[in-house]
Amino acid sequence: MAFESVASAPGAPEPAAREAARDLIWTGSYTADRDGRGEGIGAVRAAPDGTLNWLGLAAAADSPSFLAVHSSLPVVYAVAEQARTVRAYRRSGAFGLEPAGPAWTAGEAPCHVAVDPMGRYLTVACWGDGKVVLFELDDDGGISARFPAAASTGSGRPSRAHASLYLEDGRVMTTDLGHDLLRIWNYLPGAGLSLDHEVVLPRGSGPRHLVQHASGSVFVVTEYSVEVAVVQRSAGTGIFSLTGVGPATSAGTLPGDSAAEIALALDGRHAYVGVRGSNRMSVLQVEADGSSLRPLADFPSGGDWPRHHLVRNGWLHVAHELSHDVVTFPLDPDSGLPGEPVHRLEVASPTALVPARNP
Repeated sequence: MAFESVASAPGAPEPAAREAARDLIWTGSYTADRDGRGEGIGAVRAAPDGTLNWLGLAAAADSPSFLAVHSSLPVVYAVAEQARTVRAYRRSGAFGLEPAGPAWTAGEAPCHVAVDPMGRYLTVACWGDGKVVLFELDDDGGISARFPAAASTGSGRPSRAHASLYLEDGRVMTTDLGHDLLRIWNYLPGAGLSLDHEVVLPRGSGPRHLVQHASGSVFVVTEYSVEVAVVQRSAGTGIFSLTGVGPATSAGTLPGDSAAEIALALDGRHAYVGVRGSNRMSVLQVEADGSSLRPLADFPSGGDWPRHHLVRNGWLHVAHELSHDVVTFPLDPDSGLPGEPVHRLEVASPTALVPARNP
């Protein structure tokens, strides 16, 4: 596989602060405490031609495997999987981050963090013990209070909370890999999350990450079965129900495959799923009403273990945890299909790509 340009992370950041702040993307990583090579939260700048430039280490941190950005303040939040914490960081200079308050205890192996669009709170999903923990935020974006939600029980298997999604109606939906559940919550100020209802997915499917389509449908990628589930809300009751499950790839799965991330194109006509193991990306066509998805094509992800990816400004950036790189593909605006990869950036053990501001 040939690339038009190859760049590696230099030892020192680029000097032009103005340029460094443009089109900034934060990178999560695994560090030595999780057998990774990263050093913390990294900063990358995206150029109009799709190339990525390493700016430097934004903040040293232990395995900040997932990140989230405040909706209106210059604050970034990161979970620390091994340390079992979440922490706020405030922007400093062109691309630096400084701790904004102490690290807060989350749960065992916190693997995902998301921020309420109104900036009132954040939610952390913990893979190790299945906890979903809400942290309220103060007016400066700092963490001010902690509220663990009621745990999922009764399946005979370990609960594995994995991600949170803020729904357009103001509720929160979380995934539970271990119990094959989607859990829908209401936010109660000063009290945390109150369970509204649950949606049961096929046993052993392992719902991992999720996105909401403009139609209101939620698409859920399942880690174990490598499928995409569609759940839709009843207009009368507000209750979500499972309306369909289909393959995430066009060519099927191979032994050792596990799905990682799902992302939508800006216009919502295509979805992109990463598959670890066989190291593929899959393009799916989305029906206009959000009722179903159809796999169009699979293609090599360009590296080893595509853990996370970002669809932005006509480009697909794929972060490979085990080959220590981010590979960039151009996307055809009509077909949604990728062209040949145009760039590879060396990044140590990348686990997440999160824009510093909305595209």
